[in-house]
Amino acid sequence: MSSTPLPSGDSPTLALVHPTAAEKAHQFSLNGSVWRGALTQDSYERREAHLAKTALSSNSGITYWVLVDTSEPTATRRVLCGCESLRKRALISHRGRTQDLICHGIGSVFCPPEHRGRGYAQRMMRELGPKLKTHQVAETGFESLFSVLYSDIGKKFYASFGWKPFPSSHISVPASAVQHKGPVTASELRAADLEDLCAADEKILRKALEERSEDAPPAVALLPNIETIRWHHAREEFVGYELLGRSPDVKGAIVSLDAGKRAWCYWTRMWYNPDVEASKGNTLHILRLVVEDEGAAPTNGTAVNGTHHNGTNDRVHGEQRRQLAVEALLRAAQLQAAQWNMNEVEVWSPTSITVAAAKQIDGKAKVVDRDCESIASLMWYGTKEEEDGVEWVSNEKYGWC
Repeated sequence: MSSTPLPSGDSPTLALVHPTAAEKAHQFSLNGSVWRGALTQDSYERREAHLAKTALSSNSGITYWVLVDTSEPTATRRVLCGCESLRKRALISHRGRTQDLICHGIGSVFCPPEHRGRGYAQRMMRELGPKLKTHQVAETGFESLFSVLYSDIGKKFYASFGWKPFPSSHISVPASAVQHKGPVTASELRAADLEDLCAADEKILRKALEERSEDAPPAVALLPNIETIRWHHAREEFVGYELLGRSPDVKGAIVSLDAGKRAWCYWTRMWYNPDVEASKGNTLHILRLVVEDEGAAPTNGTAVNGTHHNGTNDRVHGEQRRQLAVEALLRAAQLQAAQWNMNEVEVWSPTSITVAAAKQIDGKAKVVDRDCESIASLMWYGTKEEEDGVEWVSNEKYGWC
């Protein structure tokens, strides 16, 4: 490595490039101190190699970026800081038209401690934003109108480079091993169940965007497709096996309603506590929660407050039915959380129905507006007039990377 003084962050010789294999490995050896969670460094590096082979990440789905001094020889140049971007499918509805896009989600932003204070991270983000506007557009044939990231250092830093913070809220309920017997029950989902549900979910999301009025502001959404959900589950399975010697096979839950009138969710378990006997900090995240038909009624012959549900003679308000369905999903998640040493179940961007269901389970549950961690942030590549009104639809955990 060079022994010459480090350049300033505004040096004209700095450039954002793709790392060599050796540089990428070196960056992983350093950034694991921040991003490995409960894993050892070796396990973290193997996890990242494993995720790079998933359908979402392979075939150039993931791109690595490093800031270097181009005046230094490639073989000995220093990586000043780095990050990665993950290509995702997305939708936009604008002026009465719905369009398929690609979007890049930024993650693993890291500057080695010895390089901090010189403006390298600022330089990297300043250059990265414009690059992602055109990155892989020609190869994929899809336009890129925005990029996203989830800030763990508050709202100001990334906003100063164009990633506008969006409302980032969640509600949580504690893990519970108590089997609750309510009027609506949820069935477990396995990996084989998810592809059809993801396809149905995409149709629901497309329909919602297509029905927006022509004068509505732009609305964007990351697609909750099967490739995205499997990426989260590949991550979960790897970590579970590394820490506990086993991997989860229950991937979510579904409420048994009529065809076309279902409610379901997918989840992922995230271990942060290196003590495998402790649950503090560990969280089961609901990746995506879907109510297929808001007027759906349970059809298992049960009664709610004395009112029988048979699919045709429904006398309970639709909102109450939806709340019962979501409550059943959350209770199923609580059980799984307890079985896998999670401390809580967390739902991002909860609807009023989800909030009511969570409070029914736990009277102390409340919506938390995050202002420090996992701040959903979006850079818009359209016009300034459009940027001020952009809506981020379905801003749930599945979009995180």
